[in-house]
Amino acid sequence: MFTFTEEDAKARIAKYIAEEFDEMSRGRDLFINLGVGIPTMVADYITSKRVFLQAENGMLGVGPVADEAHIDPLLINASRVKVTETKGCSYMNSADSFGMIRGGHVDATVIGAFEVDEGGNVANWIIPNGKMLGVGGAMDLVSGAKKVYIAMQHLSKKGKSKIIKKCALPITGYGAADVIVTEYASFRFEGGKMILKEISSQITVEELKEITEASFAVSEELGRF
Repeated sequence: MFTFTEEDAKARIAKYIAEEFDEMSRGRDLFINLGVGIPTMVADYITSKRVFLQAENGMLGVGPVADEAHIDPLLINASRVKVTETKGCSYMNSADSFGMIRGGHVDATVIGAFEVDEGGNVANWIIPNGKMLGVGGAMDLVSGAKKVYIAMQHLSKKGKSKIIKKCALPITGYGAADVIVTEYASFRFEGGKMILKEISSQITVEELKEITEASFAVSEELGRF
């Protein structure tokens, strides 16, 4: 089976999601929260002026990662990566930032995950016996955002499926996932089912099933990307 480098896999996921938001923003403004890791890379691929990216640390109007010539040490995203501003960028304190999230004013959030299961349950904040950093804003995001996108590589570093039958790790949100995007596929949760909507041109559905523990239905209008 074809495999992507880690760098190409992450870029592929971020670009896919950015293109979807660009398309969704035609005719309306979108307010999108980007979580830590792959989600922060989405900012590098957004082209629409009607997509406004929010970082939970209080920045609304996050731009692409800053190059050496444009670094401002005071401008960071949720991953503590130095970023740029977009035109009209604004700032708020942590309470207002989470008020925006909890108040249902975020159209979608993009977060990473350790595991997602076929019921849409998401585990993304702790691995037992790992660093106990706390759930952070993830629990607020999965309950407050109108749509939850999971951006993650399809397999763990040990080569195991991260899309599984039932989450074994502590849950961040039950039935919270709306969309899963990996380097190999895009799944949507509809009517209580996980449905494969698009698949990488580099693999077959049979190969995808071999690397995906969870059961899923295949859309009658399956697309390629």
